[in-house]
Amino acid sequence: MTPENDAAARYFSAITAALSGLEVFMRDDRSPLYRHGIVAKIVAEYIARLDKSFACWRNRLGFMDTFRISRAESGYPVFQNLLELENDRLQADARLANIPQAGELREEMADFILRHKEFPEALQKSMAERLYLEDVKSEQTFGPFTLAQTAKVSVNPKTARPYYLVHWATFDGSANLPLVYMVTVEDSSESMIRQLVDKGRLNDKVDIPLPVDGLLNPELAHRFDDFTEKNSAYTLSPATIAVNIDKDFPDLHPKQLRRVVLGPFYSAGITENNSVVAEVLAKVRKPENAWLLTWTIQEVYSKGEKPGRKGLWSSAPSSEEFFINTDDLEAARQGVSSYENHALIPHEAYQALYAAGEAQKIFAGYKVHVLSNGQVISDL
Repeated sequence: MTPENDAAARYFSAITAALSGLEVFMRDDRSPLYRHGIVAKIVAEYIARLDKSFACWRNRLGFMDTFRISRAESGYPVFQNLLELENDRLQADARLANIPQAGELREEMADFILRHKEFPEALQKSMAERLYLEDVKSEQTFGPFTLAQTAKVSVNPKTARPYYLVHWATFDGSANLPLVYMVTVEDSSESMIRQLVDKGRLNDKVDIPLPVDGLLNPELAHRFDDFTEKNSAYTLSPATIAVNIDKDFPDLHPKQLRRVVLGPFYSAGITENNSVVAEVLAKVRKPENAWLLTWTIQEVYSKGEKPGRKGLWSSAPSSEEFFINTDDLEAARQGVSSYENHALIPHEAYQALYAAGEAQKIFAGYKVHVLSNGQVISDL
């Protein structure tokens, strides 16, 4: 195995272990997110998509030599890799038509070995490409942008408006980070109130097969998709995105917006995004345990709705007043009501950081979760 292949194998083993551990954490009933069960479930679905993307990239190395990660920053693959994956997905059928079936390839490989007494590298690459394309075509991967879905519908008894929990995701091309968004919006459009609300409650005669692709309101769904695609950059604060929804959609009233930033990721000998972490992780005995995954949950919520006004000469729609915690400088900088920093690390790596006297400094301001024997231990 070449040094490049060895490094790639270590990277893929580490990121796969990290994402598996994160999924365990999200599905654990002791997880802080579990109190909002649907939130943890949504994030876990996107983690599964990420995991499938990494499995596909790993297979792609069987016939392609190029794979670049953001070593000095996020520790994730660079955006070009996602574009290539998406492009391969769209072209999968056409390319598969030009590659022999797996059974034929196996027979040719066996015949080649018997006749030439050497390994059939070209045939192996064709087999690797076939398996990769079949995976890319069938699996739900984490794309450059994942369109919104409505995951929950209810009615606010105080306003008698239906409200939706809507989520979407993007891979930010500048920061090279996966971002998951969730927004709770009330809908004051007359047509949706008429259909969904019955005596201040959700009309139980309306069958809503959740999850629904897109925003539940069909009149706004396409515009909402366009909006989310243009307003999901990491450089935009959650407060800015929430305010933009409020301004662009008079009938939608965003009450809460969450953003989950899945990263950065640190891996010994691969990433260079934190020299102290890299130095200590390099001392971890098992390479598959020499990693650290961080994530941030940002939230902004409305503290009240300013009523709209209608007049002969001028009018204004209602608007939300979002709470920004100015008592916390970091919350104010991020443009959020609150935020949480989390870190997931294997037990062996945590012990190494602790023994080196670096744990307290590195994890200052983080909620630490240690992965041990397939379980996640929190509140250390």
